[in-house]
Amino acid sequence: MKTNFTVFGKHGSIVVRLNSFLLLIAFTIFCSASAFGQVDKKAAEIKKLETALNTAKANLAKAEKQLAIADSLVSTGETMVSEGKSEGKSLANDRKKLDKEYAVSRKPLDKQMKSKDKDEVTQAKNELKAMDLKYKADLKANDTQAKGITKKMTTGEANMNKGKAGQKTAEAAVKNAQAALDAAQEKYDAATGAGGDEEDGGKKKKKK
Repeated sequence: MKTNFTVFGKHGSIVVRLNSFLLLIAFTIFCSASAFGQVDKKAAEIKKLETALNTAKANLAKAEKQLAIADSLVSTGETMVSEGKSEGKSLANDRKKLDKEYAVSRKPLDKQMKSKDKDEVTQAKNELKAMDLKYKADLKANDTQAKGITKKMTTGEANMNKGKAGQKTAEAAVKNAQAALDAAQEKYDAATGAGGDEEDGGKKKKKK
């Protein structure tokens, strides 16, 4: 019986050691799995923050584009109005010149119309008729140009008003998008540890 008990004891010791070894392996596997799980979770979190950061950048770029469009509308509108004023002033001078030339050219013909010579009267009538036709054509061309200038200035003013309204909206959008980007960047840097050295460097520079 003593010999059997010893043998049984040896086997029991082997079993205990085997069980301990298996438990150690199981614990190691569990720890490894847990560590890998934490790494995967961290990577997923960083990926999510990276996506949010890229979205914030895209939103800011979109808002800045809208602001650029609004600025362009205002600038274009101001140019159109300025050009319209200049062109209108030039056209008004042309009209005065046209009226003056017509009046000066008509005086001798009006005088000739009072002549007792029928041939001279007929000649004056023909010349006046031709002069009137040309004057009316010139006036029509002047009026057409005036309408074009008015339309240009009206369009310019509309662009300015639209652009200014767009600026107000776009500036608010840029401000909000920039704030969102700053927040997203801060979260991403905190998760990845990025910017730590720069912050430390900045603090050191401030101390200096």
